[in-house]
Amino acid sequence: MSITVFVPGTLRGWCRDHPAELVVPAATVYASLEHSHPPLYRSVRDETGAIRRHVNLLVNNALVYDRHGLDTALESGVELTIMSAVSEG
Repeated sequence: MSITVFVPGTLRGWCRDHPAELVVPAATVYASLEHSHPPLYRSVRDETGAIRRHVNLLVNNALVYDRHGLDTALESGVELTIMSAVSEG
């Protein structure tokens, strides 16, 4: 049982082989990312485990903030998209 994690181009450099998508176990998504791709994980979650302010996570195209945050169910077949915020200064 796995899910697909879509990695934006701006964060692919933090993954081995710079993949556009990763397939990880549904039950341990965040732990798998932390173990397999620590720099990517640290780009998504801060020291407290919260989603960083400049990152949006979408589960099947719906923001996790509009669901149950990091407690949003990630069942097999779900697509998790990491989106980096874009801003101008």
